[in-house]
Amino acid sequence: MNFSMLHPADQIVMIMNRLYSYQMTTTSGGNLSIMDDEGVMWISPSGVDKGNLTAADIMKVLPDGTIIGPHRPSSEYPFHLAIYRARPDLRAVLHAHPPALVAFSLIRRIPDTNLIPNCRALCPRVSMAKYAVPGSEQLGEYIAEEFKKDYDIVMLENHGVVIGSDDLFSAFMSFETLDYTARIEINAHAISPDKPPRLLSEKHLDIYREKNGELTMDRFVPSTHTSEELAARREMCTLIHRAYENNLFTSGQGAFSRRLSDGSMLITPHDKDRKYLEPEDLVLIRGGLAEFGKSPSHSLLLHQKIYAHDPEIGSVILAEPPSIMSFAVTDVPFDARLIPESYIMLKNVRKFPFGSSFLQPGLVAQEMTIKEPVCIIENDCVIACGTTLLNAFDRLEVLEYSARAVVDTIQLGHAIVPISDKEIHDIEVAFHL
Repeated sequence: MNFSMLHPADQIVMIMNRLYSYQMTTTSGGNLSIMDDEGVMWISPSGVDKGNLTAADIMKVLPDGTIIGPHRPSSEYPFHLAIYRARPDLRAVLHAHPPALVAFSLIRRIPDTNLIPNCRALCPRVSMAKYAVPGSEQLGEYIAEEFKKDYDIVMLENHGVVIGSDDLFSAFMSFETLDYTARIEINAHAISPDKPPRLLSEKHLDIYREKNGELTMDRFVPSTHTSEELAARREMCTLIHRAYENNLFTSGQGAFSRRLSDGSMLITPHDKDRKYLEPEDLVLIRGGLAEFGKSPSHSLLLHQKIYAHDPEIGSVILAEPPSIMSFAVTDVPFDARLIPESYIMLKNVRKFPFGSSFLQPGLVAQEMTIKEPVCIIENDCVIACGTTLLNAFDRLEVLEYSARAVVDTIQLGHAIVPISDKEIHDIEVAFHL
């Protein structure tokens, strides 16, 4: 889908629906705007259910200040105008207050964007604006001052966050990524209250950028598409959409691959919206060549190494879910001896140092087998393998849900009682592990 070809009103409705569906805003909260090439600002309305917006609800503010539409524009529209005046290069503004970012605004601190490379890439610089009454000219002045300093992301004291960008989808990607990072940091403090999360240095980030650039590969044009390949494309997209809906992927992050019987493979493309990924967007890799006109995930080499090492593995997923990633940014080990399902599906969840997935993919691949199918890469991602697409996806879900259970248990103030060695032995016998 070409988001940029949608009408501004349709873009606002689509992104607002995503914000509301994923509990990043409330019925009355949040506002979005787009400044078009004619100087008309399109903005979400005030007092209208954000969960049921239509294009007809979106308001227009003309360059001379005339307001057109069936409602009142958002009460925050003064600060949207102030941002556009301060930064004529921006064409979209997003404001919302999801719980994790509100938590940081309440302590008046910015989430640490050096936890994972993806956040640093999409949210390189974040500022904080002083508190003022919502909808006031004063608030607009405070926010505009930060944007004048070339910040594109501004946290608001006791309020939420404002993001400006070239287009609304880019603003949403930055917002979504910052929210994920905030959740990871909150979870990390829960499981490791006495030691702050591990941060990436500039050297780490430079190495990541260098090794994760555009892949240089020869291309080919497939002459045919087998029924196996077409079925795999369809199933992959179904599960990728589920991964996004279940907060396992973000719109631009998460890699999913599937081995085909002829030795070729399908993999997610780089930098395509996971929510609307279509079967034709997936990249076919055959004989070391990539499908013409498409850019495969930067983690392609790791997927290839894993498949080469264990022929039983039929699918590989890389992701950054916010609960299990709290273990990736701390020294706390993840013990899957929680409930029978978690041990059966995950076995021993190992950790590898940051950089292992792209500096030493062969070494990671040697450790990944169908009997030891899950691992954590520090400050980077988790990897889940399976015999099938559904099997790998199931392991990823179990991994994140189990990590969430651990975080919740810690909130109860009691130590976790793991399944005993004798009980583990009984499980291994019963399920032939």
